[in-house]
Amino acid sequence: MTTPLRAAVFLDRDGVLNEALVRDGVPRPPAHLGEFKLLAGVPAALARLAGAGFALVVVTNQPDVARGTQTRERVEGLNERVRATLPVLDVLTCFHDDADDCNCRKPRPGLLLEAARRWRLDLERSFMVGDRWSDIVAGRAAGCRTVLVEMPYSDRGRCSPDWCVADLTEAADWIVGLTAPGNNALLKRPL
Repeated sequence: MTTPLRAAVFLDRDGVLNEALVRDGVPRPPAHLGEFKLLAGVPAALARLAGAGFALVVVTNQPDVARGTQTRERVEGLNERVRATLPVLDVLTCFHDDADDCNCRKPRPGLLLEAARRWRLDLERSFMVGDRWSDIVAGRAAGCRTVLVEMPYSDRGRCSPDWCVADLTEAADWIVGLTAPGNNALLKRPL
């Protein structure tokens, strides 16, 4: 007997789960564990999504490794903190930069597609939550509904999210409300 596919919520890491350090208008990941700080409400929001039956998968671009300004070991240490602290099924990371032209770097959907293969996830019933246009484009390319956590650097003009929110708590509210049996009221609310 084949295990049925599960719905998932794919989550960008920096700016959605933990603080992104904005320098000169550009969001940057924490450089080490001492800079890593979960955003308010994240554990409760993820517990709510997990309680609603969603697999939680983090998909993150970490190009500073390819640029030589960060080590893979430090990034993996930060990812391990996410795994140890939050109820996530997996953390998938793209360590490439744009010039590498890989399929895993968002806005391409490679990380989401890999997670779907690895964990038997139903992309059509899944969601991508991110704080940048590239997260939304990757989610759409994978066939997911998308939620943009709006930040000054999100560049919303380059994407068309299904929903926009201020934080992960609002994203969880919308996703759980949208997928509750018989409840489609949130679909009628405009962006």
